[in-house]
Amino acid sequence: MRHQTKKHTLSKAKDQRDALLRALATELFMHGEIKTTMARAKALKPYAEEIITTAKKGDLHAIRQAAKFIYNKETGKYMDLATGEVFDAPVADKKLARQTVLRQLFVIIGKKYSDRKGGYTRIFRLPPRRGDASEMALIQLV
Repeated sequence: MRHQTKKHTLSKAKDQRDALLRALATELFMHGEIKTTMARAKALKPYAEEIITTAKKGDLHAIRQAAKFIYNKETGKYMDLATGEVFDAPVADKKLARQTVLRQLFVIIGKKYSDRKGGYTRIFRLPPRRGDASEMALIQLV
C-alpha cells in the first residue's frame, strides 16, 4: 500500500525526476520566474522552498547542502560578495567574483527572505499551451 507516500512523480523515474527538478530550480533562482507546466510547477514549489530555507542559514554546511540540489551555473555577471551588488562587467576599483546561481542564492535570495517564515514562491495559471493544450503556469519568487 502507498500510505503517506504522496509525491509528484511527473511520470518519470527517480533519477530523471531529480534532474528535472534540479534544472527547474536552478533556472528559477537564476531568472526569478519560469514558465512551465502546472504539474512541474506544483512539484517544484516545495523543492525550491526547502532550498531557500537552507540558504537562509548561510553557513558552509548549508552551502554544501544546497549545492546538492541545484546546478552551480555561471550567470555571466559579476557580483560584490559583501554588498550583493550585481555588475554586467568587472569594475576596476572593486574586487568582484563571478556570479553563480549558488552565490546568488546565498548572497541575494537568502538575505531577501531572512525575515520571512515561508511561502517564497507563487504560481500563476496561464492559458493552455498551443500545441497540446497542456495546462501552463508561471512560478516566481515572491
